[in-house]
Amino acid sequence: MESIATRTRSIVYRTRGQGHGGITRLMSPSDLGESLKPFVFLDLFNMERPLLDAMRAGAGMSIHPHSGIATVTVFTEGRMKFDDPSSGTGTLSYGGVEWMRAGNGVWHGKELTPDDVPRVQGFQLWVALPPELENGEPESRYIESQGMPSAGPARVILGEHAGVRSPVPSPAGMNYLLVTLKAGESWTYQPPAGHSVGWLAVAKGSLEADTVVRAGDMVVFEEGEDAITVQAGPDGDAVFVLASAIPHPHELHLGNYSVHTSAEALQAGEARIEALRQRMVAAGNRRTSTGNVPVFR
Repeated sequence: MESIATRTRSIVYRTRGQGHGGITRLMSPSDLGESLKPFVFLDLFNMERPLLDAMRAGAGMSIHPHSGIATVTVFTEGRMKFDDPSSGTGTLSYGGVEWMRAGNGVWHGKELTPDDVPRVQGFQLWVALPPELENGEPESRYIESQGMPSAGPARVILGEHAGVRSPVPSPAGMNYLLVTLKAGESWTYQPPAGHSVGWLAVAKGSLEADTVVRAGDMVVFEEGEDAITVQAGPDGDAVFVLASAIPHPHELHLGNYSVHTSAEALQAGEARIEALRQRMVAAGNRRTSTGNVPVFR
């Protein structure tokens, strides 16, 4: 009989999402996010020239609002620059992280500017916040690659793994790892107690689990607390993100760019967003000398 210690979780769902330009939407709050909450949204972005040139010139993604969530952007290739009066300046490369807890409302979308590189790749994840944080004060942090700790082949982006804790102030009960395995290398992740939600998404290369998972795939594991074991394919490094969590116990109340736990919290967030919009318009051009526009809180 197979022991609990060696049992591994099976894949129960796979998606390649929907692509638009350099972005592939792998999960939204109205689809997979409902079953994988607190993880409610995931984009894989692959941006090359001329899109990067347009972003440097101030085009590209428009400024837009959020409330009730935190966004986590992690890079797998290339470099992006940040310039924020509250956070200083720096560069985010492989393993570097932008953490933005929107809380009661922010406007953002142009706070990062591509460095002089031919390609930028990474993931943006949204995390649904618990009631005590969803209408709280916003917070942004930019953590450069050298500031993100590792446990074996995994950068610990959120939570704690193998005794290593992330510097990102995320809510308790969730882990999010960026992992690179060399060709043929195996790796096993044992989630903490209660982490019955589990999924991964591959940026580069391929993985072998109970089936082959290729670049661009997101797969969901069966519910449970058993280990997740993967092996990199034979043709090169595999780069992927893996997440686990205690399930978010609240319903999702959705706005255009907001996710809250109740209709009342959503209404408060959207009212704050509108008040911020008026203040932002009055503030005028806030573009910095490095080309970006800091988060408006």
